Amino acid sequence: MEISQWKGGAYKLDPDHASLHFAINHLGFSNYIGRFNTLDASLDFDPEKPADAHLSATVQIDSLDVNNPEFAQELKGSSWFNAKEFPVGYFESTEIIPTGDKQAKLMGNLTLKGITRPMVFDVSFNGGANNFLTGKYTMGFAAKGIIKRSEFGVSSLVPAIGDEVELQINAEFLRISN
Repeated sequence: MEISQWKGGAYKLDPDHASLHFAINHLGFSNYIGRFNTLDASLDFDPEKPADAHLSATVQIDSLDVNNPEFAQELKGSSWFNAKEFPVGYFESTEIIPTGDKQAKLMGNLTLKGITRPMVFDVSFNGGANNFLTGKYTMGFAAKGIIKRSEFGVSSLVPAIGDEVELQINAEFLRISN
C-alpha cells in the first residue's frame, strides 16, 4: 500500500511494539549492541502531504539495557550518559523528504546530555492498516541513522570504542485522531 492510501491524523507510539537499538564498534573486534527500553513518541501525518509530517520522540536514558546490569549502571554514570543529570533524550523532526514510495529522509534535532545536534534518519514505511489485535489503525516504520557520540559529550574511550553509533528504530504508531 502506498503512503497516499494511509490514514492521516495524530498518532501515538505503541510502546509494546517499538524498539531503539544501538550498535557501536568495540575495540575493532565486534559491534556491541544495546537498547533503550522506555520510549515515547507522537506523530502527526497527512498522506497528501507526507513531507509535512511531524515527529516528537523521547527516550528514558535510565532504560538503557545491554544485558549486563553492572555495565549498564556504568554507562548510565557521569563518564558516559550521566542519566541522573540528563534523564531524557529528545528528537524533534524539522523536515521529512520522501525519497521513494515507502522511503524518506527524516531530519531533526537530537538532544543528548543537554547537547542538541542535527540528525538524519533513513526511514522505511512498513505499512498502515487496521490492527485486528488492538482494533486501531496502525502504521509501522523502521529507521536507521548514525551519530558521533563525542558530539554529544559521550566520549569515553574514543577511539578504542567507536565514535560512530548506529541507531536502529522499529516502531508502530496507533492513530488517536483524524
